[in-house]
This record gives sequence, C-alpha cells and structure tokens, in this order.
Amino acid sequence: MNNKLDISFATSEQMEKYLCNQMKNCRLGLNITQTHLAAEAGVDVRTIRRLELGEGVSLDTFIRVLKALKLHENLNYLLPDFSVRPIDRVRFKGRERMRARPIKTKHKESTWTWGNEEKGKSRKI
Repeated sequence: MNNKLDISFATSEQMEKYLCNQMKNCRLGLNITQTHLAAEAGVDVRTIRRLELGEGVSLDTFIRVLKALKLHENLNYLLPDFSVRPIDRVRFKGRERMRARPIKTKHKESTWTWGNEEKGKSRKI
C-alpha cells in the first residue's frame, strides 16, 4: 500500500489522518506500547488511541507525543524561517516588522461612459 499523501489535493482531515497514522507507524517501529507512550507523553491511553485514529487531539497533545517519540526536532522543518534578513533591517532602518500590509496598487485612469454620449466624448473618472 502506498503510504504517501498528495498534499496538494488533500483536505485538512486527510492530512490529519495521514500525520496521525505516520505517528502510529513510528510508535510501532520503535516497539513502544500505547500505554508506555501515554505515560511518557503525560496523556491518557484513550488520547493516544484517538490520536492514532486521527480523531482530533489538541496541538499540545500532538507535540507531547512527538516529544515522547523523540520526533520533536522535526518541527524545525515544518515552517520556514522568516526571521528578518539583514537587507530588511537596512530597509526598515533597524526596526523589526510588526505587521503585514497589503501592497498598494495604482488604479489606472479609466474612461467611463453611459453609452449614449457622442462618439469621442467621454467622462473621465
């Protein structure tokens, strides 16, 4: 059975089930019981069962289980580092960016007509 998930077309529920199944496979590959994992993570065994079925657990629980499986270092690869680049420090005069603003677009001047004006005469907006 192909264990890969096409992330481009997967729903959030499918991604959750995939991640939880991968976590279960890691537990089994490390020969750790659900009871032992629950004790290491500080959660109830029922929580581990729900997690492995992809039935929804909190982010805190997910991270606790990752740590218990010694997989928490992989979280560094989850999101890219968007810390301030040196060129941005120069551009912002040493200040750190606090919020994102939409890029302003310049509106082109358009000519609009009612459709009943004489040819060549239109009102500019």
